[in-house]
Formats: sequence, structure tokens, C-alpha cells
Amino acid sequence: MDTVFRNVRVVDGSGGPSYRADVALDGGRIAVIAREGERRPSARRVVDATGLALSPGFIDMHAHSDLALLRDPSHEAKAAQGVTLEVIGQDGLSYAPVDDRTLGEVRTQITGWNGDGSDVGLTWRSVGEYLDRLDHGFGGEGVAVNAAYLVPQGTVRALAVGWEDRPAAPAELARMKQLVAEGLEQGAVGLSSGLTYTPGMYADGAELTELCRVVAAYGGYYCPHHRSYGAGALAAYEEMIDLARAAGCALHLAHATMNFGVNEGRAPELLALLDAALAGGADISLDTYPYTPGCTTLVAMLPSWAGEGGPEAVLARLRDDATAERIRYAMEVEGADGCHGVPIDWEAIEVSGVTDPRLAAAHVGRTIARTARERGEEPWATARRLLLADRLGPAILQHVGHEENVRTIMRHRVHTGGSDGILHGAKPHPRAYGTFPHYLGRYARELGVLSLEECVAHLTSRPAARLRLPDRGLVRVGHRADLVLFDPETVAAGATFEAPRTLPTGIPYVLIAGRFVMEDGRRTDVLAGRSVRRTAAA
Repeated sequence: MDTVFRNVRVVDGSGGPSYRADVALDGGRIAVIAREGERRPSARRVVDATGLALSPGFIDMHAHSDLALLRDPSHEAKAAQGVTLEVIGQDGLSYAPVDDRTLGEVRTQITGWNGDGSDVGLTWRSVGEYLDRLDHGFGGEGVAVNAAYLVPQGTVRALAVGWEDRPAAPAELARMKQLVAEGLEQGAVGLSSGLTYTPGMYADGAELTELCRVVAAYGGYYCPHHRSYGAGALAAYEEMIDLARAAGCALHLAHATMNFGVNEGRAPELLALLDAALAGGADISLDTYPYTPGCTTLVAMLPSWAGEGGPEAVLARLRDDATAERIRYAMEVEGADGCHGVPIDWEAIEVSGVTDPRLAAAHVGRTIARTARERGEEPWATARRLLLADRLGPAILQHVGHEENVRTIMRHRVHTGGSDGILHGAKPHPRAYGTFPHYLGRYARELGVLSLEECVAHLTSRPAARLRLPDRGLVRVGHRADLVLFDPETVAAGATFEAPRTLPTGIPYVLIAGRFVMEDGRRTDVLAGRSVRRTAAA
């Protein structure tokens, strides 16, 4: 055998009781699980794991590491948390499939998520080429952790229709269906949408249903950031359930929160909606992160009509005083669809990152309201100036969540963990570096919202089942040796809102395909990550 972990507490991902065993690995897979009293395996390397728990590697069901995986070979933000697989291509906006025009537009649109990509070299155009790039990153060695990809519906619409707010013509819809099918054939696991982000939000339910029919034919799933997490949130969830049912498509609800004052204490209503659909035979899962604030881009707060025509058109509208006033009125008085139908509270909008470093000192870590007070101006004037100066680049924290809702939703039987981690910016949301140890340390050990065994199941076997990965997500003989060893008594997120890039504690070992990605709490130089592609068998 290659490696054996002696006297480890196996939390196997099933949700069942943990047990003591020796676990041996060979050839990148779990070879032997010897419980107490059974013959102990030998190996070239023996690790005394007394006091540690061994579980399947964590699966981040909602990640924004699309460029980070190619930018940073260490990728400690996720590797140090025990994440061995990320699902990217989220919220309907990513970098494949594209042509030259669409790639430039998307790069500008989501600069606040990932930077502009100029340091990566975006040489691919198709989904397959992007996945190949992951497989051969950093001199052909691969990337830090595994990654699965969702075809981004907003990018597909930009490519086939453009950035216009109108129904797709029949030929355009046919092309979108073809692009989705090609992405799935090349290995994508499903389709994502960002229905408060342009241009994906311009699609009506009928258009989305047609795309989901394609996804269903390939055995994939639909992962929408739906039309509102604020006013009308329950109706927005119901729309996604109805269209997925009509398409016969599996549904995974992205960062399934109930935010803003209008939804305080209303998580049970969401879960009742889900339970009714599940009882009726719907195939539904969801993910959340264990924090109350959200994180996105400042430009996403604008009304959808302001985004028509693409990023350059947005900048032109912001430069025009009369149009900028219309935008302000929609945001502050009416409640723009970009801000989930709720009038924006500038006290809740904290700038977490900018693209131009010269703007950081004056804005990062401050709310728009605070900066406006210091400048002696109205908040919209500050926000408008920043959007123009940073060419739509600012990322924000949005302090609009409710702890009671977070705890209620994470208990549900179809819940999984997703960081929604945006790694770009000087002061990112700590969920990017802390989601998984925060679940284990805060919500399992300290608060008891979930037992340790339940919590691990939420982070491992449940997402593996959604992704239809038959040899991941459980500690079983023959399964892939994507594993994490942690101390149940000390595991904790180090990341805070004040120091968001601090690494977690209590996670000494992380393995991918039996190779040590983290060893004694330190990142090794191993690049064992590869693309995880949808297969015909899946």
C-alpha cells in the first residue's frame, strides 16, 4: 500500500455513526478499511491519525474559481479548507463557450468576481478547451483541486443573442440549445443561470425551459441564481421549480437564501415549498454558505434595463446625467431588479475589492454610505463615480442576511455546502477561505445545528450524488482517495471579515487521488486537480 492512516475516526460521508479504523490507500484509491479488531494493513508510509477524523474531500457546490485555478497553483483558499472538488461556471457567467467579442464583454462584466483575466491568458473558446486547460495547467501538471463546470446560460445568451432585453428569435434559441448541448457533450455537468445578472436575466421562463430540456437529455442539472432573493423570493423559487418540472430536469438551487428585511424568519416557507415539490417527485437539491452577508459586484445592483447592450453601454449610461438619475431612482426608490426588488440600503453595501489599486484606500472596507458622508455627497454620487473610475470592477459585500434563516435552511435533507467564494479583491468575503471549516467548527461543534456526521454528509455524499459521481463522496473501498483529515475538536475557520484571507486551523491533511495536497497543515507542491467531466454513464 502507498499510505495508511492509523487509528483514525472515519466519518464516512453517509451520515451514519463514525467509527475507528485504519484506512489504507493504493493507486489513488481507498484499498483497505480495517476496523478495530481486524487485520491492520501495512504501507510504505504510515500516518498516526489518533485524534483526527477522516472524511471524503469536501465538494464546493458553488465556486467562482474559474480563473483562480489557473492563476495560483497553490490555491490555498480552497485546498486548505479540505475542498477537493469545486463546481464552477456559476451564476450564468463564465468564460466558455465564447467568441472573441463575447469573451471581452464577459471579462468586463465579471471583473469584480475574477479580475480581468489578463494574467491568465484566455486562449480557449469552447467548454472542452477550457476543461483541457485545467487538465494541463501549470506546465501540464494540472491544477490544485478538481473542478466540474456548468455551462453558463448568460454567456450562451450573449454569444447567441447579444445583450439585448428581448425574446430570443427561433434561430437564436436553436443556437443556444446547440451551444448547451455541445458544452454538455464536452464534459459540463449542467447549466447555470444568473437571473439578476445581464444578459441572462433577459430570458423568460419558456426560453429557460427549452434549455433545461437539453440539460435533462444529457443527465445534467440546472443550477439557477433565480430572479430574486428579496422581494418576491418565494415566487422566484417557485418559478424555478415549475420550469425544471416542465423540462424534466434535475434542479439545484444556488445559494438558497432568504435575504433582506422582507424575508426575515421566512425560511420555513421556502422549505415547505421544497418539501411539497419533493413529495411530488421533483429532483431538487440546494446549497448555502454559513454566513449572513452576500457578495457580488456593484454593477449587479443596477436595474436590468441599464445593462442592455453590454458593459460599454452601461458605462455610457452612467456618464449621462439624466440616465444616471433614472438609475438612481430605480435603485433607491423603486427597488431595482438587480437588487432583488428591494430599495438599496447604501449602509449595507461594503466595497470589498476594486480592479484599480489606486482606488482601494478610499473605498475598500467601507460602505458606500460612509464614503459618501466623508465626501459630503449623496451615496449614489459615490457609487456612480466608483463604477466609472473602476470600469464596473468593484466587488461588494451586501449585509442583508438573517442568521435564523441560515440555520433553518442548512438543516434540510437536500442541503449541500457551497462557498460562493469570490477570491478577487483586497477584502473578499471570508466565505471564500472559511466556509467548510466554519460549518464543522461553528455550526456542528459549537452550535450543534448539525451533528458532525450529518454535517460531513452535507459537504460530501450529497453533492457527489447531485454530480452523479459514483466513486466519490463516501469513504468506501474502491472509491477515489480524495480525502480530508481534520481535528473535530479544533477545526475552525480562520477567515474573518477583518482578515478574510486567513487560513483555517485543524485541517492537517488533504489528499487528492491519494496524493498529499496539504501535509502537516501546509500546502505541498502537488497539482493533482483535474476536470471532472460528465460522462455518458453519469
